[in-house]
Amino acid sequence: MKRLYFDVTKCLACRTCELVCCVGHSVSKDFFQALKEKKVQLPRIKVSLGKGKTMPIACRHCQDPKCVDACIARALTYDFEKKEVVHDKDKCVGCWMCIMVCPYGAIRPDEEARQPVRCDHCVEIGEPQCAKNCPTKAIKYQEDNKK
Repeated sequence: MKRLYFDVTKCLACRTCELVCCVGHSVSKDFFQALKEKKVQLPRIKVSLGKGKTMPIACRHCQDPKCVDACIARALTYDFEKKEVVHDKDKCVGCWMCIMVCPYGAIRPDEEARQPVRCDHCVEIGEPQCAKNCPTKAIKYQEDNKK
């Protein structure tokens, strides 16, 4: 199973990952068209800045996900075959419990849609746009080393 890996020594906080994430989740999948869409997408990855260091933050698809345990509507589940957390938007009630319990701060609220926003590895596109487009290769999408 592939996972996102971050090399914080290479991250320049350029936020390209955030931009391409928004475009990748847009209706048009085109940068200039995405800006004109009725609803501009929130990035599923964010770059945290602090104490002279930068850190891209995205859902880690934990094997023991606190967000799944906290989800009162059972909208979040863990797919053991794919080894990732899956979100069912139709079941979600927008209670934000997943946001509150995520130990990495990787889930953010989309208040307009009343839905949590978290990395889904750009499942609609086939590969995470953040890793594909990171100019310094600080983000990689590669096979998990853990067995």
